[in-house]
Amino acid sequence: MATPNELTAMRRAIAISAQGLGTTSPNPPVGCVILDRDGVAVGEGYHHRKGDHHAEDNALTAAGERAERGTAVVTLEPCNHHGRTPPCRQALIDAKVSRVLIAVMDPTSRGEGGAAVLEHAGIEVERGVLEREALLILGPWLHSLRTGRPYITWTYTVGADEHHGNRGVNELRRTHDLVIRRNGAIEEGVPGSHGEDVFRVPRPSLDSDPERALSVLAEAGARTVLIEGRANPAARLFANIVDRVMIDAPGTPPSSGHVSESIPDGYWLTGVEPLGTGVRMTGERALQA
Repeated sequence: MATPNELTAMRRAIAISAQGLGTTSPNPPVGCVILDRDGVAVGEGYHHRKGDHHAEDNALTAAGERAERGTAVVTLEPCNHHGRTPPCRQALIDAKVSRVLIAVMDPTSRGEGGAAVLEHAGIEVERGVLEREALLILGPWLHSLRTGRPYITWTYTVGADEHHGNRGVNELRRTHDLVIRRNGAIEEGVPGSHGEDVFRVPRPSLDSDPERALSVLAEAGARTVLIEGRANPAARLFANIVDRVMIDAPGTPPSSGHVSESIPDGYWLTGVEPLGTGVRMTGERALQA
């Protein structure tokens, strides 16, 4: 069982893993915290983008020798294969940690999996620690793996389609791999953030066939796509498969008798937050990992 201190560390790992949203694809956004033998946090790190060091490596580097006989708290099962970087399970073994806590198991893990190799090396492994909370970050990546297409978010403002200068939408762009603008143009959420050798922006605009269009987005390496604007042609193209809607509804005078628009049919209301004098509503289809 995870201790209260370890649960705190896992929530910290989940929080810092969000820093990789919009840059790590096609890899997952992962966070890791290292506790020393006394349970004190001595290092943390997250995965920045494919080809860079993984979360475990960054956290172990920060911890140094203090990781020995300590605990690694990681949001996704440590990888078990040599790719652009060495396997993370070996880095943990070499660091001589005594315990590893994992939130989500990796369906792409090679062979018997990183957790099993760690156990064979005599390291105690705890699985499923705060899994549901970790899925707040890893859920779209897992959804993309399962479906073979990106997780799609559609955002618009009631009564308007222009988001220039909208700080909230600018933040959404930063956390998505690709953004489809109102005119159909496709842009990287953060230009140049993924690396040219592992990610590309589709050119020109998307095909009018939904399946072919999805294939183009997936082949680009995108795990998440943001559609901007209510009248965006992409919203109609992907009408039956948009996974999440985020709607900004400006406030109206109480005496106007106006009934504010709600989320579309087929979505569960999963979030409401104030936005100026109005609200932002979030609705999601059932998200399965």
